[in-house]
Amino acid sequence: MSSRIITLPNLLTIFRMALIPVFVSLLFYQRFVLALASFVVAGITDGLDGLLARRFQQQSPLGRILDPIADKMMLVTSFIVLSMKGVYPTAIPKHLPIPFWVTITVLSRDVFILVGAAAINMVTGFRGFQPSLPGKISTVVQIVAVATVMLAAQTRVGTGYYLPTVYAGVFALTLFSGIHYVFFVSRLINKSGAAPPS
Repeated sequence: MSSRIITLPNLLTIFRMALIPVFVSLLFYQRFVLALASFVVAGITDGLDGLLARRFQQQSPLGRILDPIADKMMLVTSFIVLSMKGVYPTAIPKHLPIPFWVTITVLSRDVFILVGAAAINMVTGFRGFQPSLPGKISTVVQIVAVATVMLAAQTRVGTGYYLPTVYAGVFALTLFSGIHYVFFVSRLINKSGAAPPS
């Protein structure tokens, strides 16, 4: 049991979770370049843990649980903190911080999926939840948006031209992926033969 818990992929995932307070601290001290670097390191470890788990056959139930949790913790924390005026310089660049309606859309989608999955599991016993393609695309766009906002806070050049487009893209893809996931999970349940929720 311990050999399936203490694996290199799981240690990388835990390291990624440990980077979150470092990332937040750097943002509050307005060290946007270093914050972006820590964000990139977290992204690299995200890719590495999956690669190493497959390469050395170190997949584990704990890893399958921790990996998406670490990803969501980093993204959700990023959007929440970057929505606060206090992390930006006194002269805040145009279209910063991240608008509340963008952040609440990102948070609401994740809460909706989490609560929905828990309810379906309790009613039907279904556990075969999988990420959808729109969900993956939405996550990539959110990651790019977080990186773009940190660069905008550092450079403060032309933020009025591209940030509104970034926000609109995050909002539209997050909303669409959340709605799509309802039908996606319905198809998974039908294929598995699990009893549909009442």
